[in-house]
Amino acid sequence: MKMEQRQRTTTIQLRQSEGEQEVIEGYALKFERWSDTLGWFYPFREKLAQGCLDDTDMSNVVALFNHNSSQVLGRTGANVELEVDNIGLKFRIKPTNTTLSRDLMENIRAGVINQCSFAFTVPNEEGAEEWEETEEGTYERTIHKIDRLYDVSVVTTPAYPDTEAVVGARGKKMVEELRSHPQKKEIQRMLNELDKEEILKTL
Repeated sequence: MKMEQRQRTTTIQLRQSEGEQEVIEGYALKFERWSDTLGWFYPFREKLAQGCLDDTDMSNVVALFNHNSSQVLGRTGANVELEVDNIGLKFRIKPTNTTLSRDLMENIRAGVINQCSFAFTVPNEEGAEEWEETEEGTYERTIHKIDRLYDVSVVTTPAYPDTEAVVGARGKKMVEELRSHPQKKEIQRMLNELDKEEILKTL
């Protein structure tokens, strides 16, 4: 399984209840929302199905800045809380007394940083993801199951448009066949046979 990263422009807020510490919170991901178009040679977009986190391993998730493991904001079981609701995956970080956390909070207040991201894997099993071709000749990927969540990150980089996704050589040949195939069921069967690691490489 190849770890993938997805970045979304969602509202990150600083919240403080009376008598409590100020926290960073927002949604790392939201269900049933189509991404912007990924890739350019074989463009596709994707969404996360409701329930894709039902069996996800979230036992050891770190909060990072820009997915940089040397810039740690927290960890589940310490100062990071994760909550799955009907909207998506909500996170709450209680900042530590570090220069990184203080600078980050100031940038969030100023609106300089307002995006978040998550790193995950999709299991290599039938039904974990679904690919369909649209009438416009692009593709849509629906993720039904996430195997493990590795991190949630506050990021400065743009959301989906700058994420590079390409189709590998084997995937390219099969996609070309799918474009001319008349039967949708056969299209889906062939798509399910594609090796994810050859179809999708995400930076």
